[in-house]
Amino acid sequence: QAFSRATTRVDGRRPVRTILRLLARRPGRMTVAILAFAVKEIPLWALPVITAGVVDIVSTGGELSAIWWWFALAIRWFSSRRSRVRNERYRREVEGFAARVGEMATLIPITRAHGLEQTAVTRVASSADEVRRMGLELDMLNGRIASMSWGTMQLLGVFCLVLAGTFALTGILPITPGEVVMLSSYFTLLTQGLTQILMLIPVATRGVESVRSIAEVLEEPDLEINDGRDAVDAIGGAIALEGVGHTYPDGDTTGVEGIDLEIAPGETVAFVGSSGSGRSTLLNLVLGFIRPTAGRILLDGRDQAELDLRTVRRHMSVVPQESVLFEGSIRENVVYGLENVPDERVREALVDANAWEFVEGLDAGWDTVVGERGARLSGGQRQRIAIARALVRDPRILLLDEATSALDPTSEALVKDALERLMRGRTTLVVAHRLSTIRTADRIVVLERGRIVEQGSHEALLARAGRYAELHRAQAG
Repeated sequence: QAFSRATTRVDGRRPVRTILRLLARRPGRMTVAILAFAVKEIPLWALPVITAGVVDIVSTGGELSAIWWWFALAIRWFSSRRSRVRNERYRREVEGFAARVGEMATLIPITRAHGLEQTAVTRVASSADEVRRMGLELDMLNGRIASMSWGTMQLLGVFCLVLAGTFALTGILPITPGEVVMLSSYFTLLTQGLTQILMLIPVATRGVESVRSIAEVLEEPDLEINDGRDAVDAIGGAIALEGVGHTYPDGDTTGVEGIDLEIAPGETVAFVGSSGSGRSTLLNLVLGFIRPTAGRILLDGRDQAELDLRTVRRHMSVVPQESVLFEGSIRENVVYGLENVPDERVREALVDANAWEFVEGLDAGWDTVVGERGARLSGGQRQRIAIARALVRDPRILLLDEATSALDPTSEALVKDALERLMRGRTTLVVAHRLSTIRTADRIVVLERGRIVEQGSHEALLARAGRYAELHRAQAG
């Protein structure tokens, strides 16, 4: 409501009037601000008077005590650490606010579906208010630092002038009245330069905090570094995990532990298990999104840690649970990142992905814009476009992460048929929740608490009556 009242007072055609109207809403604060500005400017107004008084005393041979009478006011030291702490708090609040806004935008469908618009607005408004409060505190702190720096330098100029006058009257140094004026001018130039430097302290502090923010990203333990590593021109598709383990940065959560697994080129291996068993962690390890904290991963016999993963991923494709499309045409989404792809190749990929029929039926065909995140397509259509994107790249290694779990039976059947074409002749790693989707896999690996508890074909695992058989019975029932 407060936001609505504020926006009704804003007139873009009369910005000056709007500013005056908004300032008039805080008469008390405006009065304090004007008084603070006046106090800040007092040293500047007094400096010519002090200069004239000291020159007159020196030129007439006045008393030493008179010249020192002009020098009094106190220099207040302000901690730079306090400025750094405030800047750091403000930066973190801004970053948190940006994340909260992004989160709210992502959750708009859920928010609207449950009538939680006011709750979402309140959460973001609370974060925005905290950013406003921290920004105000930082601005006030920077204002105090700037004012004190300016005032201190003016007082320093007065002190130097008084000191020169003292030397002239006592004869400590042979200084004439003209030289006193000259020194005063030099002191003024010096203090102006120092004042400008001190005024940069808040700016420098913000710069330092920005560098600190960038460093937090660059020093992230899982940051991928590829420069200087071996480029990969081709991949056969053999994958080996030797004693692979991964512990998350908090130190308390283990993703996987002691994984030994060899996958032959062209083999399809499915990973099943309960939630939190480590299935997705394994896929992320093979992709190189996270790194092993124990053991190593070999691609065609070469240690993954020695390879430029950007070149490795050119021979990989991923079909996630929720396909990610960008605002653009269907064709642009299929050939994303590729250049000079023939139309026939795009059409073949769409046909093999069981997508050509619905694409051909659209008014603009594959030039149809899919909307933000593919909003104008159904879930099954988006998934088939994602499969076409993988097919057009002709990858050697394919990773499927719950690729059919969010689809209705009709769409699932079409997607499964497209996936079977996609998987032919390729090394394929599949994470599946529905066991019915991985019965034809060459091998099924069962994970529990980050470890392999059994592996084999669908029939062999059912006959063993172990953990896989339990999961199968639970889903069948």
